Amino acid sequence: ARATPPVNSPLPHKSTMAYQSSESKKEEFRKYLEKSSVIDALTKVLVTLYEEPDRPEKPVDFIKKALGGPSQSDFDSLKAENDELKAKIQQLQSQLGQTAPAEE
Repeated sequence: ARATPPVNSPLPHKSTMAYQSSESKKEEFRKYLEKSSVIDALTKVLVTLYEEPDRPEKPVDFIKKALGGPSQSDFDSLKAENDELKAKIQQLQSQLGQTAPAEE
């Protein structure tokens, strides 16, 4: 049976229900993170960060890299390569357009 708050309680009955709902949502989310191994992965990364003899200057980048994501320098390098390849495509398309016979 669910206990109702006393009449002089600072929390009305609806707030208690909302609190219980919020707590059950948190518990459901925690179980989801646990079941999908997110908690284990984050724990391992944080332990690795903790055990680093020299603290990284950018801990968020360290965590991203430890989780398998690209670093900012990887991203910048790939973006620069992509821009170069786009320019090369435009150049080749332009050359192709100049040498292609006119269609009738």
